[in-house]
Amino acid sequence: MVPLRDDNPVSITPGVTYGLIGLNIAVFVFQLSLSREGLDRFFDTWALVPAQLTESFQGAMQAPAYEWFTLISSQFLHGGFFHIGGNLLYLWVFGNNIEDRLGHLRFLIFYLGCGVLAGLTQWVFDPSSTVPTIGASGAIAGVMGAYILRFPRARIVTLIPLIIFFTTVRIPAIFFLGFWFVQQALFSLASLSSDVNLGSSGVAYWAHSGGFVFGLILGPLLGLMAPKPRSPRR
Repeated sequence: MVPLRDDNPVSITPGVTYGLIGLNIAVFVFQLSLSREGLDRFFDTWALVPAQLTESFQGAMQAPAYEWFTLISSQFLHGGFFHIGGNLLYLWVFGNNIEDRLGHLRFLIFYLGCGVLAGLTQWVFDPSSTVPTIGASGAIAGVMGAYILRFPRARIVTLIPLIIFFTTVRIPAIFFLGFWFVQQALFSLASLSSDVNLGSSGVAYWAHSGGFVFGLILGPLLGLMAPKPRSPRR
């Protein structure tokens, strides 16, 4: 299922959402300009590597002093066209409404905060991993958590493949996003089992699940559920 748009208008120009999309694209274009070796060095420096973060927290001398900053910088790195395309599509569909409710500054704080907490969630469950964790999906999962809480009945125009053709349906957000979260939660739990190998998928399921849950928590704390003030009538 692919979300195309929602039937949920906004009353502002979501400048932060547009800015985040633009910054992710700019960084990705820069990545494309790098050689394979240069890209590996770039990821090693700016991606979140749980083992390096563990060393940093333990005060290891070989750990870079800026390692904590990778909890933010890793949110703007992507591994390919499908990776960045899928992430930015979800941000485009769901981000504007949350920005509309929180306001520009609080939305930016919310977005980056969810991304940081999502990265920490992935680190908690796999602190010795040397695989770089990259992508905006943890932060966007937080946006999705806030969306399902604030707009559970909003309709999501969804593209569904049916064998040889495609069709679109309008699915309530509580079902679309609820189904997505249940998937991520099940994969997260499965990753804890030694009998199930999800490591080769390259997907940070715990970051997705953690980002979603923290979106549910941080959104109300930043005023997500407060009534939107009406514009004065002329």
